[in-house]
Parts: sequence; C-alpha cells; structure tokens
Amino acid sequence: MSRFLLDNETVIDSHTGLMWTKNASFFDLPMNWDEALNTIKELNKSGLQGYQNWKIPNRKELFSLMSHNTINPSLPVGHPFTNVFSSYYWTSSTCARLPNQAWYIHLGGARVFKGMKYGSYMVWPVRTVENHNKSNLFQTGQKICFDEWGSIIDCHDTGQDGEIQAGLKFSKNRFTKHEQTIYDNDTGLTWLRDATVHKDMMNWNTAFDLISKMNSEIAYGHNDWRVPNIIELDSLTDMGQHSPALSNDHSFNDVQEFYWSSTTSMYDMNYAWVLYMVDGAIGVGHKPLSEFYLWPVRGKERMMLR
Repeated sequence: MSRFLLDNETVIDSHTGLMWTKNASFFDLPMNWDEALNTIKELNKSGLQGYQNWKIPNRKELFSLMSHNTINPSLPVGHPFTNVFSSYYWTSSTCARLPNQAWYIHLGGARVFKGMKYGSYMVWPVRTVENHNKSNLFQTGQKICFDEWGSIIDCHDTGQDGEIQAGLKFSKNRFTKHEQTIYDNDTGLTWLRDATVHKDMMNWNTAFDLISKMNSEIAYGHNDWRVPNIIELDSLTDMGQHSPALSNDHSFNDVQEFYWSSTTSMYDMNYAWVLYMVDGAIGVGHKPLSEFYLWPVRGKERMMLR
C-alpha cells in the first residue's frame, strides 16, 4: 500500500492520518507567524475541499513528512506533492525558552530551528483525518499559547499548537525506571539513565567505537546498544519544556546540551544530524570534530528513517 493517497487536490499520509494540500506552496508567498495563523482562519471560512479544520502543522506533524535520505526537497521518494519550496516552513509550535520565536523546518534538508515570529516563511496547510487509527504521532507537549512578542495569551481560537494539542497523548507513566536504564513505554526504546555515561564529547566515529565496546562487554547486561537515529532522539523532546527540552517526569541524569545521532546528512556526508537538547533544535555536526555527546539506546528500531 502506498504511503500517500492522492484525493483530488489533497494528499492523505496513511502513516499519520494527516491530510495535506497537494500544493505545498498553496499560499504562494511567505508570511510572518501571526499572518500565517490568521490566513488559516480565513481558509477555514472558505471551507477548502469541504473542510473547516485546516491548521498550520505543529512541529512533530511537519517533521513527520521529512525524509533524511533525500534533499531539495527532503520528502520521501515518490511523494505526490507539487510546488515544494526548498526552504523554511512555519510550524504552529512556539519555542518554550524564547516564546517570541516559533519553530520552522527547512524543506530542502530537514533542519529544525526557530526564528523570530516576525520573520517570513512558507505555510503548508494540514488537517487531521477523522477516525484514522494508524497515527504514530505524539503531542509536542506544548500547552500554552503566546503572542508574537512572547507574552502568554488565551489559547482560544488562536490555531496554535498549545490550543489544538494534536497527536497521541503520552502515557501517564511513560518512563519505567530501572537502576541504570529507563524504558520508554510509548516508543519501546531503552535509554541509559546516565545521559553522559562516556563523560566527554567525542567525534562521530568514536561514538560508534564506544558502542562497539559496550556491546562486546555486554554493558548493562545487553549487547545491542546503538547510536540513536535522529527520529529516536527527537522522540524524547517536549516542546513545552526547555533546558533540557524533556518532559517534567523524566528521570535521566546529567543531560547535556547536544547529542550525536547515527543519521548522516545527505547535504554533506561529512556531517551527521545532532539534537540540541536545550530547546530541541535539530541541526548537523561535522563528523571529525569532538563537539557532541553520545546517548546510547537499545530496542527494536521501529522509528525508521524515511
């Protein structure tokens, strides 16, 4: 079965239950964050394709479209979308630490970063398909709404992530704590409780060497540790928190600011994707440089790269 189901001028992603406009540049021109939110309200008044629940995708929703195997655009091979602008697109999620900024994603290469809400970026309308039971997307964690200056406002009728809170809810007792590891009941991944078990920053190859050593020594009783891919690392983030961008109920120790993933950048294979844990930004690191930490993970690699 094809992942993407074309329906007139819309596309349904069977993996997530999200319906996107086929035209990724539906509004033609970039706009600031407030303009984007208001434009979506006007779109709903018009009832595009018979629906009145279009929205700006939250950070997890837009990230779910990204492929780390392609560039320009960073969308899965064989996608049916048209007019994809290989630059930045807004999400409806505000940066928790700097609430006068919102998250956007680069459709050329899948970089996830934040920018001032007065900046101008593209907008890609999306809606959730009713009664779709195959979604694998969780909520971002954001529950508060902010204006363009970063002040907290009433969420009603804003169209922001904090109002809609789309996605699956994490389990009430998401993390099962063990002496040296923590099991994530929602993703099936096991992380070391000590998020800096190797203490020092390292280059990319050293991260894999350390994983090989852990497995040969059956560290913590297991021999299937690995460097997490970038989707797995991002699964830990909570957009309602910062410094670190982890849920309030986490019990990890010594969480650092930045971590290597096992995912190579297709823009330049001398770089790999990294997670910046202060806010949850996703960028790249130069593989030969010892500038990032390793957070080992184990468990079935269900969060596959697209």
